[in-house]
Amino acid sequence: MERFFYFYTEFIFFMGRAFEFRKARKMKRWSAMAKAFTRIGKDIVMAVKEGGPDPDSNSRLRAVIQNAKSINMPKENVERAIKRASDKSQGDYKIVLFEGYAPHGIAVLVETATDNNNRTVANVRMHFSKAEGNLGTSGSVEFMFDHTCNFRIPAEGLDPEELELELIDFGAEEVFQDEEDILIYAPFESFGSLQKELENRNIEILSSGFERIPQVTKKLSEEDAADVEKLLERLEEDDDVQNVYHTMEEIVDDE
Repeated sequence: MERFFYFYTEFIFFMGRAFEFRKARKMKRWSAMAKAFTRIGKDIVMAVKEGGPDPDSNSRLRAVIQNAKSINMPKENVERAIKRASDKSQGDYKIVLFEGYAPHGIAVLVETATDNNNRTVANVRMHFSKAEGNLGTSGSVEFMFDHTCNFRIPAEGLDPEELELELIDFGAEEVFQDEEDILIYAPFESFGSLQKELENRNIEILSSGFERIPQVTKKLSEEDAADVEKLLERLEEDDDVQNVYHTMEEIVDDE
């Protein structure tokens, strides 16, 4: 009987830990989804304010709607966001970049979308300070990153090498297959011409976006990388932050 109770207690303890693990993982997933929806919502506002609420005549809004679909954002959420953005009382968001250094000399570039610059400046400065980093001046690290655009399209019926040759004149620099899709990378300023050409070819754009890719990365020990991650996590959890880029070499787990 004692043995039975021992194993029963161990089983309950294990199940409890498993439940907590699943709960934590689910909460993290929900948090990431909520963050993604918030980012898309801001992108919709900026797109509508810039080019109007009709996606047929607003290429930027078309791109945002495609991105919303790619993360399974409900259609009614998208429509509601467009309607809200069309209201003149809805304020606009402004893209503001912050530059600085995390511990161990890692350059960090923070892209924010804000309707209150004073709040955002104060929050970003606090994140750097709390994580023992340093907020820099404009231009201090931006030059270390290449500003690029990217498109994800279905691979079916397309040859990446042939497509790359055909899209070079529209700014494409890299075209390659990634699992079941094809990825296209180009300089930031080529976004419009590539989007138009893909649409002219009736090629479905699954998602698109912009990215700042570090020209050089720095490898850190796991302990030092953990120090940098503290700052990155603080920044990524901030509601005003859209994207965080850095020069730390990504640690790939060996499996």
